[in-house]
Amino acid sequence: MKLLHALPPAPLPPRRRILAVAGALGTTLVVGGCAAFGHDQLRVHVAGFAPLTGEGLELRFAVRLRLQNPNDAPVVYDGVSLELEVNGQPLASGVSDRSGSVPRYGEAVLSVPVTVSAFSVVRQALGLAAGETLDEVPYLLRGKLAGPVPGGVRFSERGSLNLARLGRGRR
Repeated sequence: MKLLHALPPAPLPPRRRILAVAGALGTTLVVGGCAAFGHDQLRVHVAGFAPLTGEGLELRFAVRLRLQNPNDAPVVYDGVSLELEVNGQPLASGVSDRSGSVPRYGEAVLSVPVTVSAFSVVRQALGLAAGETLDEVPYLLRGKLAGPVPGGVRFSERGSLNLARLGRGRR
């Protein structure tokens, strides 16, 4: 009886290798797309601000976010990043390594420390000095919850602030 030695498989030609990689990537995208299909976007609202101790010329705040999950599965996160634009200009940004989850058809509150640089404050002040009104100041909040979903769960909220009323106090 003659023993046959197993030979290693011959390497795939470059064209076949490219097709195999493209097929695997396509399958991954289809499966990932099916998993995300039918899910509503996470709702994020600013619940409040609280001052934090800053260093030098920076201002620091804790931005409290209310996260609402309108889906049948919990949203798990492990880290968050946040950017705030006011009047179309960057104002503040922050990150946190906090982890947690937003229950299915539930909500959670997450606090993220953000930093406002002195240059951002000066840029905003110059914009207001140039005649921009304080009645309706537009803002855009963008962020990402890191987690098991590739690329994380992204969110944004648009609105406007009435700084004139805040300056006079509530009446």
